[in-house]
Amino acid sequence: MEIMTIALPFVKVIGAFCLMLIGIRNKLGLALSILLGGLFMGLVFGLSVPVLLQTGVMALVQEKFLFLVGIVGSILILSDALERSGQSARLMTALSGYLVRPRLRLIFFPALIGLLPMPGGAIFSAPMVKAVSADMTLGNEDRVVINYWFRHVWEMAWPLYPGIILTVALADIPITALISRSWPGVAAMFGIGWFFFLRGGVLHADVVPGEARPDKGGRTTVLREGLPLFIAIVGAIGLESLLARFAPHISFEWGVIVALVGAIICIIAQNQLGSGLLFSVLKKKSLWTMLMVIAAIFIFKDLMQAAGIVQAMAASAGGGVALFAAAVFLPFLVGMVAGINVAFVGATFPLLIGLLHSLGMADKLVPYLVLGSFSGFTGVMISPIHICFVLTCNYFETDLGRAWRRIIAPSICFGLSGVLLFWVLL
Repeated sequence: MEIMTIALPFVKVIGAFCLMLIGIRNKLGLALSILLGGLFMGLVFGLSVPVLLQTGVMALVQEKFLFLVGIVGSILILSDALERSGQSARLMTALSGYLVRPRLRLIFFPALIGLLPMPGGAIFSAPMVKAVSADMTLGNEDRVVINYWFRHVWEMAWPLYPGIILTVALADIPITALISRSWPGVAAMFGIGWFFFLRGGVLHADVVPGEARPDKGGRTTVLREGLPLFIAIVGAIGLESLLARFAPHISFEWGVIVALVGAIICIIAQNQLGSGLLFSVLKKKSLWTMLMVIAAIFIFKDLMQAAGIVQAMAASAGGGVALFAAAVFLPFLVGMVAGINVAFVGATFPLLIGLLHSLGMADKLVPYLVLGSFSGFTGVMISPIHICFVLTCNYFETDLGRAWRRIIAPSICFGLSGVLLFWVLL
């Protein structure tokens, strides 16, 4: 009976996640599947229908949601402009001469865009992966997993990612104290990605026979065609840093949005696209589908918080079990069901930090934060509702289930590498 009491909150959450997977599997639609899972979870944890409705409405008017809508909308407009104008293809042609090895060409742009901490950034790099692999014997499923995986290789150590910023803020530690210990996660992402997706015998990315290797584009050509990307990436990073330094009261998302708008203006001016581009993108079904998914994720996240689900799971277990749950299981589970780094950090790290202090283990705070970060990010990567994963599958018109199965094993290996790093740090 005691075991059932301890396990009950975990069973309820897993049941909600299974309901979401069933909905996705039966083509109910990702947004509706997430909403059903969230409603089920709220009800079984005791939320009334009026509270459910109020929480859902409030989720859609909060600043973070509106920023995310602006960022993803800007990304889709910029990506569409790059492809429609042919500038993406021209940039790929100019750079392909420098990126001699096919595998390097495949991972270069997802990794480059990964330096830009924006939600849904995989939709930014997907057209580039498509362009550089046009002359390769490569299936769309391979393009999906490569674009998705290498888009996220920097997340354990790039200091501008919101998850890292929130972690050090909650723990009240310098950012260098965390990333100086979590950086092996970057090496693990590259190594695991190569083993599962790029090594010989796994990926057949040979250039189609008879295709001439492009000459190196002149530096002026590369700079001109890559100027919108330069504005987006360097502008976002630079503006985020300036805001954090001189105007910390202003949300960092403004820096990303301003940089993306600047990049859109640049590509419109370079290619004389006109204002019709904006209206054509706004009419695209894929844009509104994506915004519905974002709305569903935010409603789900807020329902989870309103129901006190993390607290209920923690209260049902004590001592070492609670610490294990807070450092490994809860970050993984929240990351998996929410698909967002900030979700597992914000929902579980306050509990983890509090437990460590109450148990007199404050000196082991950073190793446990690293373990929690690896566990949560493993859940985020393995989540079938991860925005980048869904966008990439939609872009390449690939079955989500088949692509998702290829992500499971490398994600688990990454999580195990975090356990190994944790024991080394201890």
